[in-house]
Amino acid sequence: MSEPNDPNAMTLATADSRGRPSARMVLLKGVDNGGFVFYTNLESGKGRDLAENAQAALLFHWKSLRRQVRIEGPVTNVSDAEADEYFATRARGSRIGAWASDQSRPMEGMFLLEKRVAEYTAKFGLGEIPRPPHWSGFRVTPDRIEFWKEGRFRLHERIVHTRKGDTWTIERLFP
Repeated sequence: MSEPNDPNAMTLATADSRGRPSARMVLLKGVDNGGFVFYTNLESGKGRDLAENAQAALLFHWKSLRRQVRIEGPVTNVSDAEADEYFATRARGSRIGAWASDQSRPMEGMFLLEKRVAEYTAKFGLGEIPRPPHWSGFRVTPDRIEFWKEGRFRLHERIVHTRKGDTWTIERLFP
């Protein structure tokens, strides 16, 4: 059994400088020794939140597997080289969309977005589409990871890994 749609979909929770929380779904695009990577418009709500408060929580929930993983930690920007490399792998329409969309800002109607897509399609023609300066990625470096497995009668298994310096501690939690 496996999650049928977007197994790399995760909830990203951020908070602004006043502590007001916000959560939305994003796609995990990479995992390395530094952490969990996703990409977005830096001027979006999540981009603004992370510029003000560089902490985040991620939640992977695989309902069909009856499991979830929670990750918490500080957030850093990926390098320009990393962002350029990933951007180049995106579908052409997605690269044009990154230029055309003023993500998270008010929009009068779909016509405006469609017009902007047409304008950027004409601008770039058949040529290369560079990464917009307002588009990049973030890396969440975990300092806490919780693995949750559904149990009978709501007696779930919860195992938490917590980073303390260069070492990790592991403990079980009551459900």
